[in-house]
Amino acid sequence: MVCPDPPAAVSRRFPDGPASVAAARRFVGAALDGAARDLVDTARLLVSELVTNALLHARTEVEVSVARLDGRVRVRVRDRRPGRGLVPQHCSPYAGTGQGLALVEQLASRFGADSGDVGKTVWFELWHGGPPPPSAGWETPVRPPPAERTVTLVDMPTALESACRQHRHAVLRELTLAASAGDLLGVPPEDLVAANDVNSVISAGVSAALEGPAPESGLRTLPLPLSADALPAVRALRRVLDLAEARAREERLLTPPALPRGRAFQNWLFDEIAGQLTGDRPTAWTVVPSEPEVSSAELVPWDVGQVRASRMPTVAADEGNRIVATNGAAADLLGWDPDDLVGRRLTTLIPEHLRERHTAAFTSMLLTGRTRIVGRSVPLPALHRDGRLVPVRLYIQTQETADGRTVFVAQLVPRATTFLDGPRTSGRIREAAVGEPDGGRSPTVPPTSTRTAGTRGGMSALDRLTLLAELGAQLNNTLDLDEGLQRVGRLLTRRLADWCVVDLFTPDARVDRACVVHRDPRTLRPGAYEGVLPGVSEESRGPLARVLRGAGPLLLTDAPQPGQTGGALDRAYADLFRELGAGSAVVAPLRARRKIFGALTLARAPRGRPFAEEDLTLVDDLVHSLALGVDNARLYQDTRSIAERLQRSLLPVLPKVEGLRLAARYAASSTTAQVGGDWYDSFVLPGGNTALVIGDVTGHDLDAAIAMSQLRSMLRGIAVDREEPPAEVLRRLDLANHSLHREATGTCVYGLIKGPPEGPWELTHSSAGHPPPLLTTREGRTRYLDGGAGLLLGMDPEASRGTARDALPAHSTLLLYTDGLVERRDEALDEALDRLRRHAADLAREPLDTFCDELLIGLGADSADDIAVLAVRPSPP
Repeated sequence: MVCPDPPAAVSRRFPDGPASVAAARRFVGAALDGAARDLVDTARLLVSELVTNALLHARTEVEVSVARLDGRVRVRVRDRRPGRGLVPQHCSPYAGTGQGLALVEQLASRFGADSGDVGKTVWFELWHGGPPPPSAGWETPVRPPPAERTVTLVDMPTALESACRQHRHAVLRELTLAASAGDLLGVPPEDLVAANDVNSVISAGVSAALEGPAPESGLRTLPLPLSADALPAVRALRRVLDLAEARAREERLLTPPALPRGRAFQNWLFDEIAGQLTGDRPTAWTVVPSEPEVSSAELVPWDVGQVRASRMPTVAADEGNRIVATNGAAADLLGWDPDDLVGRRLTTLIPEHLRERHTAAFTSMLLTGRTRIVGRSVPLPALHRDGRLVPVRLYIQTQETADGRTVFVAQLVPRATTFLDGPRTSGRIREAAVGEPDGGRSPTVPPTSTRTAGTRGGMSALDRLTLLAELGAQLNNTLDLDEGLQRVGRLLTRRLADWCVVDLFTPDARVDRACVVHRDPRTLRPGAYEGVLPGVSEESRGPLARVLRGAGPLLLTDAPQPGQTGGALDRAYADLFRELGAGSAVVAPLRARRKIFGALTLARAPRGRPFAEEDLTLVDDLVHSLALGVDNARLYQDTRSIAERLQRSLLPVLPKVEGLRLAARYAASSTTAQVGGDWYDSFVLPGGNTALVIGDVTGHDLDAAIAMSQLRSMLRGIAVDREEPPAEVLRRLDLANHSLHREATGTCVYGLIKGPPEGPWELTHSSAGHPPPLLTTREGRTRYLDGGAGLLLGMDPEASRGTARDALPAHSTLLLYTDGLVERRDEALDEALDRLRRHAADLAREPLDTFCDELLIGLGADSADDIAVLAVRPSPP
C-alpha cells in the first residue's frame, strides 16, 4: 500500500553519515512542535531507528517527511536503494541489535513499507485512542533480483544460529560506528561495506527460511539463496569478523568475542557457503568434528524444564554469573532449596579459596572467548550450605536459548557415583538429536507409520530381529542406566509405541518411575512423571501391580480407569494414562535371575492401530532383552559402587602435625568405566616422625581396590611395628605381598618427615616404581626427588631398595601424586612431568588447599585414570 505525503507534510534530506541520525531526530521534534509530548517522543525514537537502519544498510541519502493530519502523526523515511529489502530480525529483548523494526511494530499505530523504482520508503503513523486499522506490514512489492545459486545448510541448530546472527550484527554495527568516527580498527573500508551488504543478504535468507514452526530437535535443513558472485563478499565478511574477534580480545570493542561454540558455527557457516558456491557438496553441522568445548549433547534451545527434569544434579547460570535454574538433585546435594538458589551468584556454590580464581576465569572467558573447562570433566569441590566441601566432577556445556542468549549448564557428579559414559543429557525428556546414538531413523527398520500390514505383530520377521538387536545395542553402548533407558525409550517410541514407561523396584520395595518417553516430547511436562511411586500394597490390583507380582505380558484394550483401582500405585498408573492418553497398551515384567525387578509399559494413542494379541510375543522378546541389559547395568553399578565406597573408606583423615600442613585429594576416572587402586595415607609413627604414602595398584576393578586395601593395611602395620628406614619397609611389604595368597603388582612411595615444629625438616623416602615426588620452593623453583627409586611391588621381593634423603625448606611444598595426574595418551612422560612442574611453580604461594584443587582442575580434567595427590608444606609456628 503506497502512503503518499499529505499536503501538510514537511520534509528534509540528510546526507549519508552518522550525524544525520541526531539531525533527523531534531527535525522531527521541531516539525511536531505543539503536538502531544508522548507522540513527539515516540516519533523521535522511531525515526532514529529507521534513519540508523537506512544509513547502515542502504548507505544513501535519506529523506524524512513529517505530517500532522486530524490528530495523527505520520513520518516517512526514504532511501535511494529499493533493492535492499527490509529484514525484520524478530530478536529477543536481550539482543543489542535488530530492534528497530520491532520497536516500530510495538509502538506505532500503523506502519508499512513501499518500494519504487528509485527508492524505498518506511513509514509509521501515531495517534491517540481508537483501534488502529490493519497495518500494511513490512512486505515490500519490489523484490531483489532472483538468486542464481542456492546453498543448503544441513542440520543447522536454530538457537545457535540466532545467537551467532545477533553477535555478527552487533560486531558489524560497532565497526561501522567506529569507522564513521574515523577509527577503522584495521578494517579496510571496502571490506566493511561488502561485509555489511552480504551479512544483510545472509540474514534475510536465513530468516525467511526459518519462518514456520520449529522442529523439536532444534535442527533445520534450509536453503539459502545467494548470487553466484557472492563469494568475494562472503570472504570479506569472514575477514572482517576475524579482525573484529582480534580487536575484541584486545578490549578495543564493547562487543565481547564469540565463545568457542559460536566461532565454530560461524566457521562452518562460511565454509558451507564458500564451498558450495565453488561446487562442493553440503556437510551437515552434526557431523563436523569438534573440540569438547564446542560439542554439546543438546542441540535444542535451552529451557528451564530441561534442568528441572534431570536426575543429574544440574545448575544453569547466565552470562552475568547468576544462577537461573537448578533442580532438586543439585539442591539436595548442596543443602539448598532449589528456589533459594535461583538469582544468587554462582560463587555461592564455590569454596572460598576458589572464588577469586572462578571470577577471574569467568571474566577472562567473556573477554577473550577462550575457555578452560567448558566441555571437560573437572574434579573439584563444591560448597555445601553448611560450609563443608562436597567432592564432585563438574561438566559444563554452553547452550543457547530460543532468543539467542547463552546459558552455562553445569552437571555436578558426586565423585563416588561418577557417570560412566560421559555426561548425561541435561534434559531427560527430549528427542534424540541427529548425530546421537540412534539419533536418526535406521534405514533398516521402518517407522510405525510404515509398518507392513498382514505380518505378525505388524512387523516383518527381519524388522523384529533388527528391533531386538538395536534395543540391545542401546543398553550395551552405555553403562549409565538412566541414559540407556532413555535411548531404549526413544527407539521404542519410533518403532512400536506412542509412549513408553519403565518402572523399577527400589531397594526399599517402592516403585521408581525411571523413564517416561513420548514420541512427541511436547506432550510431556518436564519432571512431572518420573520419580518414586508408592509400593505394591495388598490393595493394589491394577495392571502394573499385577505385572510387578509376576503376571504378563498383559494386553490392555482400554486405559485403566480411576474407579477400578484400589491402591495408591494403581491410582498413579491410571493418572499417567489419563494425562498421556492411550487406546491400547501392553504391560510386561522385567525379570532376571528368577526375580522381577520392574515393568515396561508400551502404549498407543486412541486413533492409532491398537496393540493386539500377536504383539505380545514381540513385547515378550523385547522385555527379555531389556531386562538382561538393565540387570547387567545394575550389577555393574553395584560392583563399581562397592569398589568406590571401599576405596573411599580407606582414604584416611590426615593427621594434625605441628609445623606441617597436609592436604590430599582423590578423584576417580572421568572417562572410563573403571575403578582404580590409587591411594594415599599419612600417619604419625610412635617415634614422632610423620609417614607419607602414595601408591597405585595395577588394575581397574574391585580386585584392584581389595588388593589396595590389603597393601595399605600391611604397610601401616609394618611401618608402625618396625619404624625402619623406608627402603626396608617397602622390602618387607613386597615380601609379605609375595607370600600371601593374592599377589598384587603396583607402585608406591613411602617417606618419613623428620624434624621439630620449627624446623629444619628432612624427608627420607623410597620408591617402588612410582613417579618421583615433586618439591616446589616458596619462590617457585621445582625439582623432582629421583633418589631411592626401585622396582615395582610384586616383581622381585629380594631386590635391593635404596633410601634417599632431601631437605625440605620452610614453606616449600612436597607433592606426592599418582600417574593419573600427569600421564596422557600419545604424550611423552617427560613432557607431562614438565607440565606438572610449571603448574606447581605457578601455585607455589597459594594456600595448600588451593594448590591441590588447582592441580586437579588444570591437570585432572578428562583424566582416563584415577588421581590421588598428597601435599605437605613445612610451616614453622
